[in-house]
Amino acid sequence: MTLSKIAFLSVHTCPLAAPGQGKSGGMNVHVRQLAAALGDMGVEVDIFTKEHIGQSDMIESISSNVRVIHLHAGGVDVPLEDLFEHLPQFLEEFKRYQKENGIKYQAIHSHYWMSGWVGQEMVNDLDIPHVVTFHTLARIKMQSRPGERESLKRQDTEKDIMRNADKVIAFSSHERDAMIRLYDAPSDRIALVPCGVDLSRFRPLDQSQARQHLGINGEKVFLYVGRIESLKGVDLLLETTAHLDVSEKVKVLVVGGDDGRGHEVLRLKQRAKELDIDGIVEFVGRVDQDQLPIYYSAADVCVVPSFYESFGLAALESMACGTPVVAYRVGGLPTIIKHGSTGYLKSWRCPEAFANSLEMITSSNSLIESMGQASRERAETMGWDRVACTLSEHYKYLALEMV
Repeated sequence: MTLSKIAFLSVHTCPLAAPGQGKSGGMNVHVRQLAAALGDMGVEVDIFTKEHIGQSDMIESISSNVRVIHLHAGGVDVPLEDLFEHLPQFLEEFKRYQKENGIKYQAIHSHYWMSGWVGQEMVNDLDIPHVVTFHTLARIKMQSRPGERESLKRQDTEKDIMRNADKVIAFSSHERDAMIRLYDAPSDRIALVPCGVDLSRFRPLDQSQARQHLGINGEKVFLYVGRIESLKGVDLLLETTAHLDVSEKVKVLVVGGDDGRGHEVLRLKQRAKELDIDGIVEFVGRVDQDQLPIYYSAADVCVVPSFYESFGLAALESMACGTPVVAYRVGGLPTIIKHGSTGYLKSWRCPEAFANSLEMITSSNSLIESMGQASRERAETMGWDRVACTLSEHYKYLALEMV
């Protein structure tokens, strides 16, 4: 069977939005890069998302085979917590667009639980398969951090989608097992397909030149990349920094934006002052994707202190740039990081243990070099072309089953 046309649903966030600000992050990168890789294979992909402030046109092209189509769903400024009630409008707009343009898709691939609701309702009227990638799951988030709360509506919707979707994509065995344990998901409908990385963009650069570009000289450099929100656990990075031996110069770069209100960044800056490390911690803000390889290459180690990561794209991007990673052993991170080879996975959220691993890596140039080489080699097995090939086989197999 020839695969020709697929619909992606990314209702709550546009893949054209810049990662690292608000709710834009790894999912945006995933949707865009996966669609682009499928497009390179000759598959036409239409990505449907809600209209939003800052969009250029209702229909925007990513490549000759990939388009982003913005649909109405309660207005351009509907907050995420209120979006669910507007999903029926998005569904009707999707149906109208497909009918008016005479388009027939071979499969729908939904991203996130709200997109999954739309996708399931859509395929009820069509004889095509529904594939879902959740990216994050409510019940895993709630288990990962005390005080984390998610609505029953989300939990129940996620469970219903897993029960009815033709295929659910899990990034890691941890996520797959959690789906079965926490949601009673049918195990035979779950496929394990890790995320990917853009190997042409994220590649090793000369460290001295990268540091010169950033105005860094002679320091040990530790890096965090991601959204600035409580679930990302940046407090642990600050506490780890306070335990480092600063007899040598140390620089900690925190790259990423917050939800636009700035509360979390202000809180973290105050915490850095309390720990007396504000002089060595720099909150850089959001950085364009094209500039991120400079930061990864300038760093000695990338730190991923999150309470929960369904996959951990920043870790893989860092490794693709030849920079080892120290991370909390959670979610999909063990799928990427090979403990002792490409970095270290820590089983406890203990600042002393994180600090010991950072100092161990940076105390040996040969260890930095060997871990950096192993990191790049590991990343080279996880390019987007491989992810696209794997998923295209799932789409074709499911579509054939319905013929």
